[in-house]
Amino acid sequence: MTMDPHANPHPHPLDPALAAAEAVGWAVVRLDLDGVRTRARLMDACAEAFGLPEWFGRNWDALADCLRDLSWLPAAPGRLVAVTGWRELEQARPEDWDVLQEVLEEASAHWREVAGGPPLEVVVAAARA
Repeated sequence: MTMDPHANPHPHPLDPALAAAEAVGWAVVRLDLDGVRTRARLMDACAEAFGLPEWFGRNWDALADCLRDLSWLPAAPGRLVAVTGWRELEQARPEDWDVLQEVLEEASAHWREVAGGPPLEVVVAAARA
């Protein structure tokens, strides 16, 4: 038996949806929050996952501004953000988890309302029991 070196050793239930989005040209952002328990680490995780520009100020307003602009990203017909591993953050910093959800929801709503703008959709993986 041969192993595919590109196979994901830890498949996730969202993988088929993410692969389908990528197959039609959408940009996919995997925001994995596993082990994130502080706001500073959360901002670092967002910067890494989104590939945020150097001018990202690592605060809520800066994150919201970056997600409403997106001019720093390559063009795509749509963008899909998959948030996983969030349970530790929710337990350690519930207020930050709530704000992150609000920022993502507002960014998604913004892109739905922008005429001709590519959509920004967000999925939050269900927490494992």
